[in-house]
Amino acid sequence: MSSIWVGLEKIVRSQEPLAMYTWLQLGGPAEYFAEPTSLEELQAVYLRARDAGVPVRVLGAGSNVLVRDEGVSGLVVRLSEPAFCQIRIDGEEVQAGAGALLGRVITSAVREGLAGIENLVAIPGTIGGALRANTGAHGGDIGQWTQAVTVLTENGEIVERPRSDLVFSHCSSNLDDPVILGGRLKLEREDPRSLARRLQTLWIVRKARQPMGHQCAARIFRDPRGTTAAELIEQAGLRGTRVGGAVISDRHANFIVAEPECTAADVLRLIDLIRTQVSRRLGIDLELALEIW
Repeated sequence: MSSIWVGLEKIVRSQEPLAMYTWLQLGGPAEYFAEPTSLEELQAVYLRARDAGVPVRVLGAGSNVLVRDEGVSGLVVRLSEPAFCQIRIDGEEVQAGAGALLGRVITSAVREGLAGIENLVAIPGTIGGALRANTGAHGGDIGQWTQAVTVLTENGEIVERPRSDLVFSHCSSNLDDPVILGGRLKLEREDPRSLARRLQTLWIVRKARQPMGHQCAARIFRDPRGTTAAELIEQAGLRGTRVGGAVISDRHANFIVAEPECTAADVLRLIDLIRTQVSRRLGIDLELALEIW
Protein backbone atom coordinates (compact mmCIF):
# COMPACT_ATOMS: atom_id res chain seq x y z
CA MET A 1 0.00 0.00 0.00
CA SER A 2 1.31 3.46 -0.89
CA SER A 3 2.42 5.78 1.92
CA ILE A 4 -0.23 8.20 0.68
CA TRP A 5 -2.79 6.32 2.76
CA VAL A 6 -0.98 6.08 6.11
CA GLY A 7 -3.67 6.17 8.79
CA LEU A 8 -6.44 5.35 6.30
CA GLU A 9 -5.60 1.67 5.75
CA LYS A 10 -8.93 0.58 7.24
CA ILE A 11 -10.90 2.12 4.38
CA VAL A 12 -8.43 2.10 1.45
CA ARG A 13 -7.43 -1.07 -0.40
CA SER A 14 -5.10 -1.53 -3.35
CA GLN A 15 -5.72 -3.51 -6.55
CA GLU A 16 -9.37 -4.11 -5.68
CA PRO A 17 -11.25 -6.10 -8.39
CA LEU A 18 -14.05 -3.89 -9.74
CA ALA A 19 -16.04 -6.39 -11.81
CA MET A 20 -18.06 -7.50 -8.79
CA TYR A 21 -19.30 -3.94 -8.25
CA THR A 22 -20.70 -3.44 -11.77
CA TRP A 23 -23.73 -4.84 -13.57
CA LEU A 24 -21.64 -6.04 -16.51
CA GLN A 25 -19.29 -7.92 -14.12
CA LEU A 26 -16.31 -7.05 -16.31
CA GLY A 27 -12.97 -5.31 -16.08
CA GLY A 28 -9.81 -5.13 -14.06
CA PRO A 29 -8.92 -3.73 -10.63
CA ALA A 30 -8.81 -0.26 -9.15
CA GLU A 31 -5.33 0.96 -8.23
CA TYR A 32 -6.88 2.18 -4.96
CA PHE A 33 -10.40 1.59 -3.65
CA ALA A 34 -12.14 3.21 -0.67
CA GLU A 35 -15.46 2.65 1.08
CA PRO A 36 -15.62 5.43 3.70
CA THR A 37 -18.06 4.97 6.57
CA SER A 38 -18.59 8.67 7.35
CA LEU A 39 -18.37 12.14 5.81
CA GLU A 40 -15.18 12.73 7.79
CA GLU A 41 -13.55 9.64 6.31
CA LEU A 42 -14.67 10.64 2.82
CA GLN A 43 -13.20 14.12 3.24
CA ALA A 44 -9.94 12.67 4.56
CA VAL A 45 -9.48 10.17 1.74
CA TYR A 46 -10.49 12.70 -0.93
CA LEU A 47 -8.10 15.38 0.33
CA ARG A 48 -5.26 12.86 0.63
CA ALA A 49 -5.83 11.80 -2.99
CA ARG A 50 -6.16 15.40 -4.22
CA ASP A 51 -2.95 16.52 -2.50
CA ALA A 52 -1.06 13.53 -3.97
CA GLY A 53 -2.39 14.19 -7.49
CA VAL A 54 -4.33 10.91 -7.51
CA PRO A 55 -7.46 11.07 -9.72
CA VAL A 56 -10.73 10.22 -7.96
CA ARG A 57 -13.77 8.47 -9.40
CA VAL A 58 -17.03 7.73 -7.61
CA LEU A 59 -18.75 4.39 -8.14
CA GLY A 60 -22.46 4.10 -7.42
CA ALA A 61 -24.51 1.00 -8.18
CA GLY A 62 -22.28 0.20 -11.17
CA SER A 63 -25.25 -0.07 -13.54
CA ASN A 64 -23.84 2.33 -16.13
CA VAL A 65 -20.09 1.66 -15.85
CA LEU A 66 -17.83 -0.49 -18.01
CA VAL A 67 -14.39 -1.03 -16.48
CA ARG A 68 -11.69 -1.74 -19.05
CA ASP A 69 -9.89 -5.07 -18.81
CA GLU A 70 -6.67 -3.37 -17.65
CA GLY A 71 -8.46 -1.74 -14.73
CA VAL A 72 -8.53 1.83 -13.42
CA SER A 73 -5.67 4.04 -12.23
CA GLY A 74 -6.19 6.35 -9.27
CA LEU A 75 -8.77 6.07 -6.49
CA VAL A 76 -12.29 4.67 -6.83
CA VAL A 77 -14.64 5.70 -4.00
CA ARG A 78 -17.80 3.70 -3.33
CA LEU A 79 -20.50 5.36 -1.20
CA SER A 80 -22.18 2.17 -0.06
CA GLU A 81 -22.11 2.58 3.71
CA PRO A 82 -25.26 3.61 5.66
CA ALA A 83 -23.98 7.17 6.18
CA PHE A 84 -24.43 7.79 2.44
CA CYS A 85 -27.64 5.82 1.84
CA GLN A 86 -30.17 7.42 4.20
CA ILE A 87 -33.68 8.32 2.98
CA ARG A 88 -35.72 10.81 5.00
CA ILE A 89 -39.17 12.19 4.26
CA ASP A 90 -40.41 15.44 5.76
CA GLY A 91 -43.79 16.56 4.48
CA GLU A 92 -43.50 16.74 0.71
CA GLU A 93 -39.71 16.70 0.73
CA VAL A 94 -37.55 13.64 0.26
CA GLN A 95 -33.90 13.77 1.30
CA ALA A 96 -31.70 10.98 0.01
CA GLY A 97 -28.01 10.21 0.31
CA ALA A 98 -26.08 9.76 -2.91
CA GLY A 99 -25.62 6.05 -2.29
CA ALA A 100 -29.35 5.37 -1.88
CA LEU A 101 -30.75 3.28 -4.71
CA LEU A 102 -33.12 5.22 -6.96
CA GLY A 103 -35.67 2.39 -6.72
CA ARG A 104 -35.71 2.57 -2.93
CA VAL A 105 -36.21 6.33 -2.98
CA ILE A 106 -39.15 5.92 -5.39
CA THR A 107 -40.88 3.24 -3.34
CA SER A 108 -40.32 5.21 -0.12
CA ALA A 109 -41.93 8.27 -1.69
CA VAL A 110 -44.87 6.32 -3.11
CA ARG A 111 -45.50 4.69 0.27
CA GLU A 112 -45.92 8.20 1.72
CA GLY A 113 -48.21 9.31 -1.11
CA LEU A 114 -45.63 11.49 -2.83
CA ALA A 115 -45.76 11.55 -6.62
CA GLY A 116 -43.44 12.77 -9.36
CA ILE A 117 -40.51 10.39 -9.61
CA GLU A 118 -42.47 7.13 -9.98
CA ASN A 119 -41.96 7.38 -13.76
CA LEU A 120 -38.31 6.56 -13.12
CA VAL A 121 -39.13 3.13 -11.68
CA ALA A 122 -36.97 0.20 -12.85
CA ILE A 123 -34.16 2.55 -13.89
CA PRO A 124 -31.11 1.19 -12.06
CA GLY A 125 -28.57 3.22 -10.16
CA THR A 126 -28.21 5.53 -7.19
CA ILE A 127 -29.55 8.99 -6.46
CA GLY A 128 -26.07 10.44 -6.88
CA GLY A 129 -25.78 9.06 -10.40
CA ALA A 130 -29.36 10.02 -11.24
CA LEU A 131 -28.76 13.64 -10.22
CA ARG A 132 -25.50 13.98 -12.14
CA ALA A 133 -27.00 12.47 -15.30
CA ASN A 134 -30.48 13.98 -14.78
CA THR A 135 -32.06 10.57 -15.22
CA GLY A 136 -35.40 10.75 -17.03
CA ALA A 137 -38.18 8.70 -18.59
CA HIS A 138 -41.64 9.20 -20.10
CA GLY A 139 -41.11 12.93 -20.57
CA GLY A 140 -40.01 13.63 -16.99
CA ASP A 141 -36.66 13.71 -15.19
CA ILE A 142 -35.34 13.92 -11.66
CA GLY A 143 -34.08 17.46 -12.17
CA GLN A 144 -37.57 18.94 -12.31
CA TRP A 145 -38.20 17.78 -8.72
CA THR A 146 -34.79 18.66 -7.27
CA GLN A 147 -34.63 21.51 -4.76
CA ALA A 148 -31.00 21.22 -3.70
CA VAL A 149 -27.94 18.98 -4.04
CA THR A 150 -25.24 18.51 -1.40
CA VAL A 151 -21.71 18.07 -2.75
CA LEU A 152 -18.10 17.71 -1.72
CA THR A 153 -16.18 20.51 -3.44
CA GLU A 154 -12.65 20.46 -4.83
CA ASN A 155 -11.53 22.07 -1.56
CA GLY A 156 -13.05 19.21 0.43
CA GLU A 157 -15.89 21.36 1.76
CA ILE A 158 -19.47 20.14 2.12
CA VAL A 159 -21.82 22.58 0.37
CA GLU A 160 -25.53 22.50 -0.47
CA ARG A 161 -26.15 23.85 -3.96
CA PRO A 162 -29.63 25.46 -4.12
CA ARG A 163 -32.07 25.10 -6.99
CA SER A 164 -31.00 28.51 -8.35
CA ASP A 165 -27.47 27.16 -8.92
CA LEU A 166 -28.56 23.97 -10.67
CA VAL A 167 -29.00 23.48 -14.41
CA PHE A 168 -30.65 20.28 -15.62
CA SER A 169 -30.96 19.44 -19.32
CA HIS A 170 -31.49 16.33 -21.44
CA CYS A 171 -29.49 13.53 -19.77
CA SER A 172 -27.12 15.98 -18.09
CA SER A 173 -26.61 18.55 -15.35
CA ASN A 174 -24.05 21.16 -14.33
CA LEU A 175 -23.11 19.11 -11.25
CA ASP A 176 -19.36 18.83 -11.78
CA ASP A 177 -18.16 18.74 -8.17
CA PRO A 178 -15.90 15.78 -7.29
CA VAL A 179 -18.53 14.01 -5.18
CA ILE A 180 -22.32 14.30 -4.97
CA LEU A 181 -23.43 13.55 -1.41
CA GLY A 182 -27.20 13.68 -1.73
CA GLY A 183 -30.27 15.52 -2.95
CA ARG A 184 -33.45 17.11 -1.70
CA LEU A 185 -36.60 16.58 -3.80
CA LYS A 186 -39.96 18.37 -3.51
CA LEU A 187 -42.78 16.08 -4.67
CA GLU A 188 -46.59 16.29 -4.89
CA ARG A 189 -49.29 14.71 -2.74
CA GLU A 190 -51.40 11.97 -4.30
CA ASP A 191 -53.54 9.09 -3.05
CA PRO A 192 -51.06 6.36 -2.04
CA ARG A 193 -53.23 3.53 -3.39
CA SER A 194 -53.68 4.93 -6.89
CA LEU A 195 -50.01 5.94 -6.92
CA ALA A 196 -48.95 2.41 -5.93
CA ARG A 197 -51.09 0.93 -8.73
CA ARG A 198 -49.47 3.26 -11.27
CA LEU A 199 -46.03 2.36 -9.96
CA GLN A 200 -46.76 -1.36 -10.30
CA THR A 201 -47.99 -0.95 -13.89
CA LEU A 202 -44.92 1.08 -14.86
CA TRP A 203 -42.66 -1.52 -13.23
CA ILE A 204 -44.22 -4.43 -15.09
CA VAL A 205 -44.08 -2.68 -18.47
CA ARG A 206 -40.47 -1.58 -18.10
CA LYS A 207 -39.08 -4.82 -16.64
CA ALA A 208 -40.70 -6.79 -19.47
CA ARG A 209 -38.48 -4.89 -21.92
CA GLN A 210 -35.23 -5.27 -20.02
CA PRO A 211 -32.78 -8.20 -20.00
CA MET A 212 -33.54 -10.99 -17.56
CA GLY A 213 -32.51 -10.37 -13.96
CA HIS A 214 -29.84 -13.08 -13.98
CA GLN A 215 -28.06 -11.60 -17.01
CA CYS A 216 -25.05 -9.28 -16.75
CA ALA A 217 -26.22 -6.36 -18.85
CA ALA A 218 -26.15 -2.58 -19.18
CA ARG A 219 -27.94 0.15 -21.12
CA ILE A 220 -25.52 1.60 -23.64
CA PHE A 221 -26.77 4.74 -25.41
CA ARG A 222 -28.78 7.84 -24.59
CA ASP A 223 -32.08 8.21 -26.41
CA PRO A 224 -31.94 10.93 -29.07
CA ARG A 225 -34.81 13.41 -28.98
CA GLY A 226 -37.89 12.12 -30.76
CA THR A 227 -36.87 8.47 -30.88
CA THR A 228 -35.07 5.81 -28.87
CA ALA A 229 -31.66 4.26 -29.28
CA ALA A 230 -33.30 0.81 -29.24
CA GLU A 231 -35.50 1.69 -32.23
CA LEU A 232 -32.49 2.99 -34.17
CA ILE A 233 -30.43 -0.13 -33.42
CA GLU A 234 -33.30 -2.32 -34.61
CA GLN A 235 -33.82 -0.21 -37.74
CA ALA A 236 -30.15 -0.71 -38.53
CA GLY A 237 -30.77 -4.48 -38.41
CA LEU A 238 -28.49 -5.08 -35.45
CA ARG A 239 -30.71 -6.91 -32.96
CA GLY A 240 -28.88 -10.01 -31.70
CA THR A 241 -25.51 -8.91 -33.11
CA ARG A 242 -22.57 -10.45 -31.24
CA VAL A 243 -18.88 -9.65 -30.79
CA GLY A 244 -17.10 -12.31 -28.76
CA GLY A 245 -19.07 -12.74 -25.54
CA ALA A 246 -20.97 -9.43 -25.91
CA VAL A 247 -24.40 -9.56 -27.54
CA ILE A 248 -27.22 -7.08 -28.14
CA SER A 249 -30.18 -8.12 -25.97
CA ASP A 250 -33.11 -9.69 -27.80
CA ARG A 251 -35.48 -8.10 -25.24
CA HIS A 252 -34.23 -4.52 -25.58
CA ALA A 253 -31.79 -3.52 -28.33
CA ASN A 254 -30.20 -0.74 -26.24
CA PHE A 255 -28.83 -3.27 -23.75
CA ILE A 256 -25.66 -5.29 -24.20
CA VAL A 257 -25.52 -8.62 -22.38
CA ALA A 258 -22.13 -9.89 -21.22
CA GLU A 259 -22.05 -13.69 -21.47
CA PRO A 260 -19.65 -15.73 -19.28
CA GLU A 261 -16.72 -15.60 -21.71
CA CYS A 262 -17.14 -11.85 -22.36
CA THR A 263 -14.37 -9.27 -21.90
CA ALA A 264 -14.63 -5.50 -21.64
CA ALA A 265 -12.84 -5.34 -25.00
CA ASP A 266 -15.70 -7.35 -26.56
CA VAL A 267 -18.23 -4.80 -25.29
CA LEU A 268 -16.15 -1.90 -26.59
CA ARG A 269 -15.89 -3.49 -30.04
CA LEU A 270 -19.66 -4.10 -30.13
CA ILE A 271 -20.35 -0.50 -29.08
CA ASP A 272 -18.11 0.74 -31.88
CA LEU A 273 -19.86 -1.54 -34.39
CA ILE A 274 -23.31 -0.29 -33.33
CA ARG A 275 -22.34 3.37 -33.53
CA THR A 276 -20.69 2.92 -36.92
CA GLN A 277 -23.63 1.03 -38.45
CA VAL A 278 -26.35 3.34 -37.06
CA SER A 279 -24.43 6.36 -38.32
CA ARG A 280 -23.80 4.82 -41.75
CA ARG A 281 -27.32 3.46 -42.30
CA LEU A 282 -29.47 6.07 -40.53
CA GLY A 283 -27.26 9.16 -40.34
CA ILE A 284 -27.58 9.47 -36.56
CA ASP A 285 -24.66 9.53 -34.14
CA LEU A 286 -25.51 7.70 -30.93
CA GLU A 287 -24.23 9.20 -27.67
CA LEU A 288 -23.00 6.90 -24.92
CA ALA A 289 -24.95 6.66 -21.67
CA LEU A 290 -22.49 4.05 -20.42
CA GLU A 291 -19.35 5.38 -18.71
CA ILE A 292 -16.12 3.79 -19.90
CA TRP A 293 -13.46 3.63 -17.18
